[in-house]
Amino acid sequence: QVQLVESGGGLVQAGGSLRLSCAASGSIFSINAMGWYRQAPGKQRELVASITLSGSINYANYADSVKGRFTISRDNAKNTVYLQMNSLKPEDTAVYYCKMAMRRIPATPVYDYWGQGTQVTVSS
Repeated sequence: QVQLVESGGGLVQAGGSLRLSCAASGSIFSINAMGWYRQAPGKQRELVASITLSGSINYANYADSVKGRFTISRDNAKNTVYLQMNSLKPEDTAVYYCKMAMRRIPATPVYDYWGQGTQVTVSS
């Protein structure tokens, strides 16, 4: 069984910073892509940032709305992904979810696993 546990959410004033963490535990063979999504009330879940390891190079991708403010990173040894969020705006308020695409057993398909979500609230 695999479990993703998120932490780091909370309440912050506009212009402030937060750092989210998501650690995977359980029987894991390899993790391809890691990402952060968010869902605000009444809106669809959207991709915030993703990071994919190819060889020894990490490739990061960001939503236009967070470019230059958010930074995604990963620690493969710890099966953990981070999201550093700076210059936060009220419109960043949402529940943030991490997702990891992983193989639990060699030579098997990749499956997506989700965290439980962590609330980020930015006050104006």
